[in-house]
Amino acid sequence: MIVRVSTILVLLLISGVGISQDEVQAGKTVRVLTFNVFHGATMEGDFDLDYIANVIRDADPDLVALQEVDFLTRRAKGYDLATELGWRLKMSPIFARAMDYDGGEYGEAILSKYSFVATRNVPLPFTGGREPRAAVEVVTVLPSGDTIAFIGTHLDHTGDDTDRILQVKRINEVLTQRRYPAILAGDLNAVPGSVPIGILKEQWVDAYDRDSPAPTYPSVNPVKKIDYVMFRPAGRWRVISNEVIQDSIASDHCAYLVVLELL
Repeated sequence: MIVRVSTILVLLLISGVGISQDEVQAGKTVRVLTFNVFHGATMEGDFDLDYIANVIRDADPDLVALQEVDFLTRRAKGYDLATELGWRLKMSPIFARAMDYDGGEYGEAILSKYSFVATRNVPLPFTGGREPRAAVEVVTVLPSGDTIAFIGTHLDHTGDDTDRILQVKRINEVLTQRRYPAILAGDLNAVPGSVPIGILKEQWVDAYDRDSPAPTYPSVNPVKKIDYVMFRPAGRWRVISNEVIQDSIASDHCAYLVVLELL
Protein backbone atom coordinates (compact mmCIF):
# COMPACT_ATOMS: atom_id res chain seq x y z
CA MET A 1 0.00 0.00 0.00
CA ILE A 2 2.83 2.43 0.82
CA VAL A 3 4.43 1.83 -2.57
CA ARG A 4 1.15 2.51 -4.37
CA VAL A 5 0.52 5.77 -2.50
CA SER A 6 4.06 6.97 -3.17
CA THR A 7 3.68 6.17 -6.86
CA ILE A 8 0.48 8.17 -7.08
CA LEU A 9 2.11 11.15 -5.38
CA VAL A 10 5.05 11.05 -7.76
CA LEU A 11 2.74 10.97 -10.76
CA LEU A 12 0.78 13.93 -9.39
CA LEU A 13 3.96 15.91 -8.83
CA ILE A 14 5.19 15.15 -12.35
CA SER A 15 1.88 16.11 -13.92
CA GLY A 16 1.45 19.18 -11.72
CA VAL A 17 -2.11 18.18 -10.86
CA GLY A 18 -3.81 18.56 -7.48
CA ILE A 19 -0.94 19.65 -5.19
CA SER A 20 -0.65 23.33 -4.28
CA GLN A 21 2.36 25.14 -2.84
CA ASP A 22 0.46 25.52 0.44
CA GLU A 23 0.00 21.75 0.65
CA VAL A 24 3.68 21.13 -0.08
CA GLN A 25 4.53 23.44 2.84
CA ALA A 26 1.93 21.88 5.14
CA GLY A 27 3.09 21.40 8.70
CA LYS A 28 5.80 24.07 8.61
CA THR A 29 3.72 26.70 10.44
CA VAL A 30 4.23 26.79 14.21
CA ARG A 31 1.89 28.59 16.61
CA VAL A 32 3.89 29.55 19.71
CA LEU A 33 2.35 30.85 22.94
CA THR A 34 4.15 32.13 26.01
CA PHE A 35 2.09 32.61 29.16
CA ASN A 36 2.99 33.39 32.76
CA VAL A 37 0.19 31.60 34.62
CA PHE A 38 0.79 33.02 38.12
CA HIS A 39 0.92 29.54 39.76
CA GLY A 40 -2.63 28.79 38.68
CA ALA A 41 -4.32 31.57 40.65
CA THR A 42 -6.58 33.94 38.73
CA MET A 43 -6.87 37.68 39.32
CA GLU A 44 -10.22 37.04 41.00
CA GLY A 45 -8.42 35.24 43.83
CA ASP A 46 -9.59 31.74 42.98
CA PHE A 47 -7.85 28.68 41.55
CA ASP A 48 -9.40 27.97 38.15
CA LEU A 49 -7.30 25.84 35.82
CA ASP A 50 -10.26 25.42 33.47
CA TYR A 51 -10.34 29.17 32.88
CA ILE A 52 -6.60 29.29 32.21
CA ALA A 53 -6.84 26.28 29.91
CA ASN A 54 -9.60 27.96 27.91
CA VAL A 55 -7.41 31.02 27.26
CA ILE A 56 -4.71 28.71 25.91
CA ARG A 57 -7.19 26.59 23.93
CA ASP A 58 -8.66 29.64 22.20
CA ALA A 59 -5.17 30.57 20.95
CA ASP A 60 -4.80 27.05 19.45
CA PRO A 61 -1.02 26.86 19.97
CA ASP A 62 1.26 24.04 18.87
CA LEU A 63 3.84 24.84 21.55
CA VAL A 64 3.36 26.66 24.86
CA ALA A 65 5.99 28.05 27.24
CA LEU A 66 4.52 28.44 30.74
CA GLN A 67 6.10 30.40 33.59
CA GLU A 68 5.40 30.48 37.33
CA VAL A 69 4.36 26.84 37.31
CA ASP A 70 3.82 24.97 40.58
CA PHE A 71 4.37 21.26 41.09
CA LEU A 72 2.59 19.74 44.12
CA THR A 73 2.80 22.92 46.22
CA ARG A 74 0.35 23.74 48.97
CA ARG A 75 -0.63 27.04 47.35
CA ALA A 76 -1.57 25.12 44.17
CA LYS A 77 -3.62 22.66 46.22
CA GLY A 78 -1.13 19.86 45.57
CA TYR A 79 -1.67 19.91 41.81
CA ASP A 80 0.91 19.25 39.13
CA LEU A 81 -0.09 22.29 37.06
CA ALA A 82 1.72 21.27 33.86
CA THR A 83 0.07 17.85 33.81
CA GLU A 84 -3.36 19.26 34.72
CA LEU A 85 -3.23 21.84 31.91
CA GLY A 86 -1.83 19.31 29.47
CA TRP A 87 -4.68 16.91 30.27
CA ARG A 88 -7.29 19.61 29.74
CA LEU A 89 -5.72 20.67 26.44
CA LYS A 90 -4.71 17.21 25.16
CA MET A 91 -1.10 18.38 24.95
CA SER A 92 2.10 16.71 26.12
CA PRO A 93 3.42 18.41 29.30
CA ILE A 94 6.87 18.66 30.81
CA PHE A 95 7.80 20.49 34.01
CA ALA A 96 11.28 21.81 34.83
CA ARG A 97 12.14 22.51 38.44
CA ALA A 98 13.84 25.79 39.27
CA MET A 99 13.52 25.61 43.07
CA ASP A 100 11.82 23.88 45.98
CA TYR A 101 8.80 25.80 47.21
CA ASP A 102 5.90 25.41 49.67
CA GLY A 103 6.03 21.66 50.00
CA GLY A 104 6.64 21.07 46.30
CA GLU A 105 8.51 22.66 43.42
CA TYR A 106 8.31 25.79 41.27
CA GLY A 107 9.62 26.44 37.77
CA GLU A 108 8.84 26.37 34.05
CA ALA A 109 6.79 24.09 31.82
CA ILE A 110 6.17 23.33 28.17
CA LEU A 111 3.00 22.02 26.56
CA SER A 112 3.22 20.52 23.08
CA LYS A 113 0.90 19.06 20.46
CA TYR A 114 3.83 16.87 19.48
CA SER A 115 5.82 14.25 21.39
CA PHE A 116 9.35 14.89 22.62
CA VAL A 117 12.50 13.48 21.05
CA ALA A 118 14.68 14.89 23.84
CA THR A 119 14.28 17.16 26.85
CA ARG A 120 16.57 18.93 29.29
CA ASN A 121 16.40 21.36 32.19
CA VAL A 122 19.18 23.98 32.20
CA PRO A 123 19.62 25.76 35.57
CA LEU A 124 20.37 29.46 35.12
CA PRO A 125 22.82 31.40 37.32
CA PHE A 126 21.58 33.62 40.14
CA THR A 127 23.16 35.65 42.88
CA GLY A 128 22.67 35.19 46.61
CA GLY A 129 19.18 35.58 48.01
CA ARG A 130 17.38 35.71 44.67
CA GLU A 131 15.14 33.06 43.16
CA PRO A 132 16.78 30.29 41.12
CA ARG A 133 15.67 30.22 37.49
CA ALA A 134 15.73 27.59 34.74
CA ALA A 135 15.29 27.09 31.01
CA VAL A 136 13.48 23.99 29.77
CA GLU A 137 14.21 22.70 26.28
CA VAL A 138 12.40 20.10 24.19
CA VAL A 139 13.32 18.72 20.80
CA THR A 140 10.30 17.77 18.73
CA VAL A 141 9.33 16.87 15.18
CA LEU A 142 6.77 18.92 13.24
CA PRO A 143 4.14 17.30 10.98
CA SER A 144 6.37 18.30 8.05
CA GLY A 145 9.08 16.00 9.40
CA ASP A 146 11.34 18.88 10.42
CA THR A 147 13.06 18.68 13.82
CA ILE A 148 13.16 21.84 15.95
CA ALA A 149 14.16 22.84 19.48
CA PHE A 150 11.78 24.82 21.70
CA ILE A 151 12.92 26.55 24.88
CA GLY A 152 10.85 28.14 27.64
CA THR A 153 12.30 30.32 30.37
CA HIS A 154 11.60 32.91 33.05
CA LEU A 155 14.30 35.42 33.95
CA ASP A 156 14.91 37.19 37.26
CA HIS A 157 12.25 39.73 38.22
CA THR A 158 14.20 42.05 40.55
CA GLY A 159 14.96 45.71 39.95
CA ASP A 160 18.47 45.54 38.48
CA ASP A 161 19.79 43.54 35.52
CA THR A 162 22.53 41.62 37.36
CA ASP A 163 20.92 38.18 37.31
CA ARG A 164 19.15 38.68 33.99
CA ILE A 165 22.50 39.42 32.32
CA LEU A 166 24.02 36.26 33.80
CA GLN A 167 20.99 34.25 32.73
CA VAL A 168 20.87 35.41 29.10
CA LYS A 169 24.59 34.78 28.75
CA ARG A 170 24.04 31.19 29.92
CA ILE A 171 21.17 30.80 27.46
CA ASN A 172 23.35 32.03 24.61
CA GLU A 173 26.19 29.76 25.69
CA VAL A 174 24.29 26.53 26.29
CA LEU A 175 21.07 26.66 24.29
CA THR A 176 22.42 27.64 20.89
CA GLN A 177 24.42 24.47 20.28
CA ARG A 178 21.71 22.35 18.66
CA ARG A 179 21.91 21.99 14.89
CA TYR A 180 18.13 22.35 14.68
CA PRO A 181 16.18 25.56 14.12
CA ALA A 182 15.15 26.85 17.55
CA ILE A 183 12.52 28.99 19.26
CA LEU A 184 12.95 30.71 22.63
CA ALA A 185 9.89 31.94 24.53
CA GLY A 186 9.14 33.27 27.97
CA ASP A 187 8.75 36.00 30.54
CA LEU A 188 12.11 37.76 30.32
CA ASN A 189 11.32 40.59 32.76
CA ALA A 190 13.20 43.01 30.50
CA VAL A 191 11.92 45.64 28.08
CA PRO A 192 13.00 46.08 24.44
CA GLY A 193 16.30 47.96 24.26
CA SER A 194 17.49 46.75 27.67
CA VAL A 195 20.92 45.15 28.15
CA PRO A 196 19.59 41.57 28.62
CA ILE A 197 17.49 41.76 25.44
CA GLY A 198 20.48 43.16 23.57
CA ILE A 199 22.63 40.22 24.67
CA LEU A 200 20.00 37.71 23.59
CA LYS A 201 19.74 39.40 20.19
CA GLU A 202 23.39 38.58 19.57
CA GLN A 203 22.16 35.01 18.99
CA TRP A 204 18.37 35.27 18.59
CA VAL A 205 15.97 37.23 16.39
CA ASP A 206 12.96 38.84 18.07
CA ALA A 207 9.50 38.30 16.62
CA TYR A 208 7.78 41.51 17.77
CA ASP A 209 7.17 44.73 15.85
CA ARG A 210 10.28 46.75 16.65
CA ASP A 211 8.63 50.03 15.69
CA SER A 212 5.71 49.46 18.04
CA PRO A 213 6.23 46.59 20.52
CA ALA A 214 2.86 45.68 22.01
CA PRO A 215 2.91 45.64 25.84
CA THR A 216 2.22 42.37 27.65
CA TYR A 217 2.16 43.40 31.33
CA PRO A 218 0.09 43.86 33.42
CA SER A 219 -2.95 42.09 32.01
CA VAL A 220 -5.14 45.04 33.03
CA ASN A 221 -4.10 47.98 30.84
CA PRO A 222 -0.67 46.58 29.85
CA VAL A 223 2.08 49.20 29.69
CA LYS A 224 5.34 47.32 29.04
CA LYS A 225 6.58 44.40 27.00
CA ILE A 226 8.37 41.72 29.02
CA ASP A 227 7.09 38.52 27.34
CA TYR A 228 8.87 37.38 24.18
CA VAL A 229 9.21 34.87 21.38
CA MET A 230 12.59 34.71 19.62
CA PHE A 231 14.10 32.35 17.08
CA ARG A 232 17.29 31.27 15.34
CA PRO A 233 18.79 31.14 12.83
CA ALA A 234 17.33 34.20 11.14
CA GLY A 235 17.17 32.66 7.68
CA ARG A 236 15.10 29.64 8.75
CA TRP A 237 12.05 31.42 10.15
CA ARG A 238 9.50 33.93 8.93
CA VAL A 239 7.14 35.80 11.27
CA ILE A 240 3.56 35.48 10.07
CA SER A 241 1.75 37.23 12.93
CA ASN A 242 1.91 38.50 16.53
CA GLU A 243 -0.95 38.79 19.00
CA VAL A 244 -1.11 39.92 22.62
CA ILE A 245 -4.04 38.12 24.25
CA GLN A 246 -5.34 40.42 26.95
CA ASP A 247 -7.42 38.61 29.56
CA SER A 248 -7.55 40.44 32.87
CA ILE A 249 -8.73 37.38 34.84
CA ALA A 250 -6.50 34.44 33.83
CA SER A 251 -3.20 35.95 35.01
CA ASP A 252 -1.35 39.15 35.76
CA HIS A 253 0.39 38.73 32.38
CA CYS A 254 -1.11 38.73 28.92
CA ALA A 255 -0.52 35.61 26.88
CA TYR A 256 1.56 36.30 23.77
CA LEU A 257 1.01 34.36 20.54
CA VAL A 258 3.42 34.33 17.59
CA VAL A 259 2.89 32.36 14.39
CA LEU A 260 6.13 31.36 12.65
CA GLU A 261 6.84 29.57 9.39
CA LEU A 262 9.85 27.30 9.06
CA LEU A 263 11.54 28.07 5.75
